[in-house]
Amino acid sequence: MYKTKLSRRTALSLLAGVSTAVVANVAGSHAASTLQDLGSQLKVLPEVTVYIAKRVITMEGNEQDVDAVAVVGDRVLTAGPRAKVIDRIGQQPFRVDETFADKVIIAGLIDQHVHPFLAALTLTAEIISIEDWNLPTGLSRAAANAEEYRARLSSAEDAMEDPDALLLSWGYHHFFHGEVRRPQLDEISRTRPIIIIHRSAHELIFNTAALDVLGITEELVNTFEGLALEQSNFEQGHFYETGMFSVLPTVAPVLATPERLGTGLELTRDYMHRAGVTVAAEPGGVLSRPLQQATNAVFSGSDSPLRTYFIPDGKSLAALHLEDGTLIEETEKLLEWGEGKTAFLPKQVKLFADGAIYSLAMQVSEPYQGDDFHGEWIMQPDEFNEAFDAYWEAGYQLHIHQTGDLAVDMILDAVERNMRRKPRPDHRTTFVHFGYAREDQAERIAELGCIVSANPYYVTALSDRYGEIGLGPDRADDIVPVGPIKANGIPISFHSDVPMAPGEPLFLVWAGVNRTTVSDRVAGPEHRLSVEDALRAVTIDAAQSLRLETELGSIAPGKFANFTILEADPFEVEPDKIKNIGIWGTVLEGELFPVGSVKAIDKAMLSPAKGAGQMAHGVREEPEAQSLIAQKGLLAGCSCCASPASFVCTPSVAGQTSTVSCCGTNALGWAVVSEWATRA
Repeated sequence: MYKTKLSRRTALSLLAGVSTAVVANVAGSHAASTLQDLGSQLKVLPEVTVYIAKRVITMEGNEQDVDAVAVVGDRVLTAGPRAKVIDRIGQQPFRVDETFADKVIIAGLIDQHVHPFLAALTLTAEIISIEDWNLPTGLSRAAANAEEYRARLSSAEDAMEDPDALLLSWGYHHFFHGEVRRPQLDEISRTRPIIIIHRSAHELIFNTAALDVLGITEELVNTFEGLALEQSNFEQGHFYETGMFSVLPTVAPVLATPERLGTGLELTRDYMHRAGVTVAAEPGGVLSRPLQQATNAVFSGSDSPLRTYFIPDGKSLAALHLEDGTLIEETEKLLEWGEGKTAFLPKQVKLFADGAIYSLAMQVSEPYQGDDFHGEWIMQPDEFNEAFDAYWEAGYQLHIHQTGDLAVDMILDAVERNMRRKPRPDHRTTFVHFGYAREDQAERIAELGCIVSANPYYVTALSDRYGEIGLGPDRADDIVPVGPIKANGIPISFHSDVPMAPGEPLFLVWAGVNRTTVSDRVAGPEHRLSVEDALRAVTIDAAQSLRLETELGSIAPGKFANFTILEADPFEVEPDKIKNIGIWGTVLEGELFPVGSVKAIDKAMLSPAKGAGQMAHGVREEPEAQSLIAQKGLLAGCSCCASPASFVCTPSVAGQTSTVSCCGTNALGWAVVSEWATRA
């Protein structure tokens, strides 16, 4: 959390032309009696920098004639028309900076929900996904269907110079790209190891060469038991859910090398900066001190162009500490894990309700179309309610992963129960993702004081396909139903959940304003937001969802001087062009960070050559400790576990249909934690 605060009252006194400090000095020393005396006092104050722009979008009214913002140190003094700003400054020293004279300044963009660690592992792979990824290292175009996917993967293999180097690719999704298994990968190459990470990061697919290199044999797979064996198919080279987790200790040394993690974190940081992000938050990331330190090493330094906050994973914490009564104590210990420009937000925590929208594992009141899809609870209702009540009792703001309307009901019931037993003002319980909800639930969300953090990209990516499978056309067009939320006056923020969506706030604005699907049609036009409301969702309303609105989110006196510098005005371009607006860079707490060049990534260096699997086996000196850590991650609330506290697992229906379940981020994450734990 920022250490310095400037009250709105103090800020307004600055606007009056004199700070409270000057007033106190004048009154307590020689009681200046003339404007000349006051002017001499103003001249010894810090120098003001006045940035001139074509327009300054303050998110505090957004008047058209605002073209200047005055900054003192890391804070905003005032903003307005240039002449008025300079007149306000008076005799205090100032300089005019015209760096942004032909550009547009907007309040610093905020991505309310990111996963830099998971992005580090996936964005350094060969990206062949269902959407474009415009990374600092180059543009990866979407593969829309099975033919495009196979062609792209073959081209990637052909382009590799080292015949033995591993081809690691992320982005494949069976709903769009058809069946890709070991036989199909062997058609591309039987000699080069190929590993495919599913778009959800919860399935792995290997060709024969990869299985050989990593030492994954039929005999090894036959030693698996129960669900792990059921969700493993050696002949097809396909391992998902618990099956994937069973082979990850062998694969993790390839995925989790220090080179890949360090390079990936740098790439993720630079990617978010190029998208204009000044502040980001990760809710519910993997709880690992070594991984947090690795993230801090890249994101916390004074040269980092953004500030990153973290929100603890209450699901895992509750599974480990709720019964012994140390839940809150253990949660608060995480406040010590940040440093520099990284920090854990106090009194905030994330819980999980139902399964992932990418897997069609949402809990919905109207049955799915067909028998292939079933809702999942990430946290069983009894477990969820117990954890919810404990954190509510301790005064926490709860951010809750929710994708289906039955999960909305469960969360609202928990809020109402707690408001009736221990009312709290301004609790800001947050619906995270907001995949699907019924119109009748919006009024209750408003009445109970909840807020929404939505991912509008779901509409773009999934509405067309889910109209054909699972949901049907009406519900598919109604995913991310923010129309009634806006109508009821409920604050709405947007987030990317990168890498679950491109980590670009203006892309999210475009998605929320247009609701254009991959087939270029509009899905659910009644849920479209205005440009101003969508911009609020990545500025002031995003800050409000994190309880940071008094410090950032708009350009106002006393707030931090966080700006994103745009090449065009989002209010002036056509709505379907908002995502294409160029970004010069950012200003973070008064310091300029222009977008710079990024060195190319040597993927051959990141992807070990043939034989890496055997070499990797040699670094795991403590397999027992590694196995225990991996088991803890698996049994701390993933969908296959009905009773995490008792370590009793029951089959996951969603998992059996080869879809991503509840904790795709944590499954891969815990495997990497287990690898890094032996190095720490």
